[in-house]
Amino acid sequence: MKAMILAAGRGERMRPLSDVTPKPLLKVGNETLIERHIRHLRQAGITEIVINLHHLGEQIADHLGDGEALGVQLQYSREPELLETAGGIRRALPLIDPGSGPFLVVNGDLYTDFSFRHLPALADNSLAYLYLVENPAHHKAGDFSIGDNGLLGLSGRCYTFSGIGLYKAAFFDGMREGAVMLRELMLAHIGAGRIQGALFEGFWSDVGTPERLAALNHEFD
Repeated sequence: MKAMILAAGRGERMRPLSDVTPKPLLKVGNETLIERHIRHLRQAGITEIVINLHHLGEQIADHLGDGEALGVQLQYSREPELLETAGGIRRALPLIDPGSGPFLVVNGDLYTDFSFRHLPALADNSLAYLYLVENPAHHKAGDFSIGDNGLLGLSGRCYTFSGIGLYKAAFFDGMREGAVMLRELMLAHIGAGRIQGALFEGFWSDVGTPERLAALNHEFD
């Protein structure tokens, strides 16, 4: 299986830190967020990784190189204009080689103890498998519900999308050109009953603001 780390975003809420450093290169303890992801992916046997770049992207490429020092193979998908989450993934599909099967996508600004070792198989009629988490204080309404059949919906108790998911290339079929958010496609495919999901109950933090980053680093003081 191949993986993609989303690392192109501007990180407006992380300013002023993100004015000079891309969010995935911010550190918790002595390790950058993106290197932590790469380490956990490698430990799970996932060594072919694509990273999309836009805002201060060459800092990421210069820092990580080709991945050899980290025990992985890295490729970069550069975006002259920010394409948002779905647009960025679609641009990177030739590097991901989706013909080899479902691929993993992880947001680059997460801090989590999620294990990539035992990922589920997607049902034949499913296009994605998304991991949800309990709603954090900054997103109390949540995003999607989980039905008894494991399909995601929009009614009932909703949880927050974690930024970790498995996708088939067909998930992106027919989408319009330019910048497109994943949520737009998710809503369409959820309406068609084609997205599975599960609740992740381990540690998870969307490191979206300087305050959240400081709180995490406080654990390492």
